[in-house]
Amino acid sequence: MSNLIIRPYTLDDYGGLLGVQKEAFPPPFPEELWWSREHIRSHVETFPEGCLLAEIDGIIVGSATSLIIQYTGEDHTWEEVSDHGYIKGSHQEHGDSLYGIDVCVRPSYRGQGIAGALYEARKETVKELGLARFLAGCRIPNYHQYANDLDVSTYIQKVNNGEIDDLVLSFMIKQGLSPIQPLPNYLEDKESLDYAVLVEWKLKN
Repeated sequence: MSNLIIRPYTLDDYGGLLGVQKEAFPPPFPEELWWSREHIRSHVETFPEGCLLAEIDGIIVGSATSLIIQYTGEDHTWEEVSDHGYIKGSHQEHGDSLYGIDVCVRPSYRGQGIAGALYEARKETVKELGLARFLAGCRIPNYHQYANDLDVSTYIQKVNNGEIDDLVLSFMIKQGLSPIQPLPNYLEDKESLDYAVLVEWKLKN
């Protein structure tokens, strides 16, 4: 997409970033879960390299926020790894992994490769900062349809093998990310039964 620009976001972009959140997560989604100005301020002040937005013809159409952690393989929740969305208390400057805490695209612009472009930009950040990998906690919103028959690890394996299509995890796999482990109680998410999957893109040596 020739007129798509991926660039760092700043506090001055807050209005556009909030607009993306409002369109992507309309009521009955709780307004208090949208990024606040203080969230964005904390992102920019703590780790500006992790603050990305997508812009088309001057319109902010998507965003992605990341921080650095030291990967240990331990289970964690979204609130723990993101410091309740502020990242200041969980960002580890000397860690080895870029961790994505959100990606968001306006519904009217989906299907145009915007989320994919944001993930490619994150991979470039991994390379530029000399990190080992990119990680994210990935929703599995189709899992509730299979939960009576499949435990979560089996479901993840079947999605990874292409036997089951999951709206989010299948997309992440197409972006070159691989599932590592299930994360129970990651985020309140009825469709995923509160599970997420830790996915990884590893920088090749």
